[in-house]
Amino acid sequence: MTITITEVRNAASLQSDNLRMDVEINHPDYGWIPYTVDPADTDMTINNDEVMALIGTDFAAYVPPTQEELDAALAAEVRADRDALLLEVDAVAGNALRWAELDSTEQAAWSTYRQALLDVPQQDGFPHTVTWPVKP
Repeated sequence: MTITITEVRNAASLQSDNLRMDVEINHPDYGWIPYTVDPADTDMTINNDEVMALIGTDFAAYVPPTQEELDAALAAEVRADRDALLLEVDAVAGNALRWAELDSTEQAAWSTYRQALLDVPQQDGFPHTVTWPVKP
């Protein structure tokens, strides 16, 4: 089933070649909703070519991200990786039975590793240069 879109507003280019756009479409069932036109989209429920024709040249130009924005995105990615590693640690340290099976040296190693993961954002060079601690 194809949904026909007849109105768009607030289009903004997401890349320099203007092939990806964020736009609001007037959906026949849901009213004005946000929508992203992406040439890689294989779902043809909404015909992206028709939406692009409605947008025409009425869109905000692409604005490349600032270095600050790029750094913030990279920092978020590194923190997400760190958080995934912390989940592995917490599966051991947060489980009383597993923790009790470890001797004091092993417990100290896991505690040190966990703290080193927590300290990753405080490393010099973060987020561009990260030295990951070694898992015990």
